[in-house]
Amino acid sequence: MKPFDFSTSMLATLSTAGRGVSSMRRVKAPAEPLELYDMEGCPFCRVVREVLTELDLDVTVYPCPKGGKRFRSMVSSLGGKQQFPYLYDANTDTGLYESADIITYLYDTYGNTKAPANWRIKGLQTPASFLASGWRGGKGSQAKPSQHNEQALILYSFEASPYARPVRELLCELELHYEVRQVGRTEKADWLLPGMRKRMAPNYAPTQRNRVALLERTGRMAVPYLIDPNTGEEMYESSNILAYLTRTYAA
Repeated sequence: MKPFDFSTSMLATLSTAGRGVSSMRRVKAPAEPLELYDMEGCPFCRVVREVLTELDLDVTVYPCPKGGKRFRSMVSSLGGKQQFPYLYDANTDTGLYESADIITYLYDTYGNTKAPANWRIKGLQTPASFLASGWRGGKGSQAKPSQHNEQALILYSFEASPYARPVRELLCELELHYEVRQVGRTEKADWLLPGMRKRMAPNYAPTQRNRVALLERTGRMAVPYLIDPNTGEEMYESSNILAYLTRTYAA
């Protein structure tokens, strides 16, 4: 990742004061995957994604950037209008617009508790989210020509990761649907960078389910990690992933 790109992504992370970094112990898991229709650069979509990380809920993302033609019509069919974010839960046949309504629903249904006041009051969250979008200069908002991916890509990520953000932005711009497997931090050692963790916590044993699975799969825990079931490719490192997505799917 280029230094300027990383710097603005880190500023976006700092702007939201640590939201979308940690995950609580998951109370209830949906049997069928949640579906989120959103734009990566949208401030209202961001707060929903932050709560998905907080509640440790995996989600299939259908990117709907401006000018996109792949999934925007699906939102109109499901909910009656093109407005984002839009969450659809096949487990309860529930579809919702409005970030505050979605957050309340997620806590009530899968958090087994009411959403904290700071999440219920939209005005407390959106200013910082707008600032984060501003640092990124509109990235993750405008569609680019691309090839369709038949199967959803898989991205191990957490919302506030400055390394994963540019990858999600490109996935959105290319209209590539993907499954986010949350790897929010739950232990002290999770906060260490991989190289530092190797030295300071050589017996690192994460407890968060997707961190456990990724460590077992690769012998390493870092973010982001991409799996493309369409080609069989798997990789770490933002720069490698960005180059791969451009090479494989950009028209």
